[in-house]
Amino acid sequence: MNILCIGGGPAGLYFALLMKQQNQAHRVTVVERNRPFDTFGWGVVLSDQTLANLQAADAPTAALIGDAFNHWDDIEVFFKGRSVRSTGHGFCGIGRKRLLNILQDRCLAVGVELVFETDVADDQQLAAQYNADLVIASDGLNSRIRTRYASTYRPDIDLRECRFVWLGSKKKFDAFTFAFEQTEHGWFQAHAYQFDADTSTFIIETPEAVWKAHGLDQMEQPEAIAFCEKLFAKYLDGNALISNATHLRGSANWIRFPRVICNTWVHRETVKGKQVPIVLMGDAAHTAHFSIGSGTKLALEDAIDLANEFATGLPMDDVLQHYEARRSVEVLKIQNAARNSTEWFENVARYTGMEVEQFAYSLLTRSQRISHENLRLRDAAWLEGYEAWLAGGKSAVPPMLTPFTLKGLTLKNRIVVSPMATYSAVDGVPQDFHLVHLGARALGGAALVMVEMTSPTPEGRITPACTGLWNDEQQAAFTRIVNFVHSSTAKIGLQLGHSGPKGSTRVGWEGTDEPLDAGNWSLLAASPIAYGAQNQTPAAMTRADMDSMTAAFVASARRAVACGFDWLELHCAHGYLLASFISPITNQRTDEYGGNLDNRCRYPLEVFTALRAVWPQDKPLSVRISAHDWVPGGTTPDDAVEIARLFKAAGADLIDVSSGQTTRAAKPVYGRMYQTPFADRIRNEVGIATMAVGAITEADHANSIIAAGRADLCAIARPHLADPAWTLHAAAQLSPVAAAHTDWPVQYASGRDQMLREISKQKQAVALASQAQAATKSRAPEEEG
Repeated sequence: MNILCIGGGPAGLYFALLMKQQNQAHRVTVVERNRPFDTFGWGVVLSDQTLANLQAADAPTAALIGDAFNHWDDIEVFFKGRSVRSTGHGFCGIGRKRLLNILQDRCLAVGVELVFETDVADDQQLAAQYNADLVIASDGLNSRIRTRYASTYRPDIDLRECRFVWLGSKKKFDAFTFAFEQTEHGWFQAHAYQFDADTSTFIIETPEAVWKAHGLDQMEQPEAIAFCEKLFAKYLDGNALISNATHLRGSANWIRFPRVICNTWVHRETVKGKQVPIVLMGDAAHTAHFSIGSGTKLALEDAIDLANEFATGLPMDDVLQHYEARRSVEVLKIQNAARNSTEWFENVARYTGMEVEQFAYSLLTRSQRISHENLRLRDAAWLEGYEAWLAGGKSAVPPMLTPFTLKGLTLKNRIVVSPMATYSAVDGVPQDFHLVHLGARALGGAALVMVEMTSPTPEGRITPACTGLWNDEQQAAFTRIVNFVHSSTAKIGLQLGHSGPKGSTRVGWEGTDEPLDAGNWSLLAASPIAYGAQNQTPAAMTRADMDSMTAAFVASARRAVACGFDWLELHCAHGYLLASFISPITNQRTDEYGGNLDNRCRYPLEVFTALRAVWPQDKPLSVRISAHDWVPGGTTPDDAVEIARLFKAAGADLIDVSSGQTTRAAKPVYGRMYQTPFADRIRNEVGIATMAVGAITEADHANSIIAAGRADLCAIARPHLADPAWTLHAAAQLSPVAAAHTDWPVQYASGRDQMLREISKQKQAVALASQAQAATKSRAPEEEG
């Protein structure tokens, strides 16, 4: 093939090198607008894992790069006059110029043609000149080629919130250093690391509002650099900060990071009578924020993956299809992690109430790619010290197994069995199935077991087989369950809610949210908006409807008190009745209950206030909200913060943070712990306890969430369906670390022996559950949210 790479950055050079080595018959040309030694970056960072990928792809180049790297294992975080240092992180720094020169030399050694000082104005003309069969558009962040064919690539470019400047210093840092400094206008942070024998990168970042408040937008470079030197003087030891972009005037070297995502990476043009693919690579195709150091990694691994695909010998179209299908998933994973990391640094002020120990842990795990146990592999001594600090004692305790006190209730650990619709009630009355289902999980080690959403009225049920609490028979059945749970060390909570526009539907295994074939009942909602085209249209609630509904909620709450429930939660999420008031998608009212967010929350707050008045003050009262509708025009994470503030002011003790399910049009972005960032934000901005829920499937997830202060409790559903003793089994796996400690909370004082006794009880309960489930047809509980 004739291969033309437009742009001589890491992606273009490395792909050219790999393809020329793969087949010397290829004519491979790299065209670069700059001179060989021009570069405007400082150092770049690669992990040990990326170096291993380079070694596998081309050992001679990897050896040259490895010899030029400055390697370090430590990360040090400076915050509020103190510091935390941990090790085992395994990173390497190299000057960007040095990296490019190594790649250039290697390309020349194997026969790649390098053309410098050529600014490509017309890629098609250049492709014709070189008779290209394949064009690699590796022309960087501001790619002209991406812009020219934007209708094909469909780029989404998001300018992030912080301003940052890329500087250098002769101060030699012996660890990757994060330094945080507060000013009268807000926080600045520095990312610093050594990349050669005598030079370090020194990136300074701050929210744009803080940047402007200090007048940095009006300063010339020398004045702005002097400001930064003074601010970070304690870390520079008298060394200056250096710019290598002195050609820029004013504040142009302070930029906002552009996150680039493209819908596709391949465009085809007819050049000299043949179809030529033009493939985006590196920053032209995608970017990842510098705070996870993955821009160069992505570029190099793009080159490796595409070269490997060509090595299969498949036709060009198949190669490109397979490459994009596989590589786009890997890039998306890194971009999701980069988004989490970016948002953490954009919102440093959110975490500044923490002590440096937890602040550093939060920073290290900010992307959600580094977990609690991954940190243990890196630096076990440091992590065990942190676990002991978090537990408030001398011994390390896994964070998910630490007790949690809210109001007058102390939970033995941080694990909650999430409310799950089981569709097994008869006329709203919980059956033996519920006793065994909930009882087994209470014996399974979780601290709090939540009953599925239970309605205060017959019409408020989701399906005819859902639970209710409006009569004495239901109350007696729930009391039996509560009494059984109280024979264990677990607590039990009731989630109280009304289905609203999502009611009168079939049980889950007959069609989720699908209307009944017969016997439908009338529905109520904030506005007459059906959940879907096939669902019936609800009636808009009148003032009289609101008053009677509030009274029904209060009556159910009084019954919950009589049952002995330890916890009450009001369901204001997922498009149900109270959620239909909160979301602008489902609330089109023009009275005082519609319009702005305060008005939309007015009725849910009325119900909550009425419950607060009758629910015991020493018992927790929480609220579940949808923090994101995942649809244009719906509730946003910004709204969720304000919703949480309103409920906190009304007396809520905890916000249970879910998302979505407000409309059939919702398009959630799923992933591990995908809703946890919403809980994190509410907890640390509003100052209220939160419960995280959604794709939390491992003890490692829960330990990371609790240790980082992202939430106070973790609600786990599906793992508890597969294993009612999930928490006990997780604790037993942690027992080499945890069970040896005799100063555990009292619930764990007998350690492994108690676990084994409770597992034995749980196995008996599971056997009963199997019988009960067989008696109620073949059906599995469904996670409610």
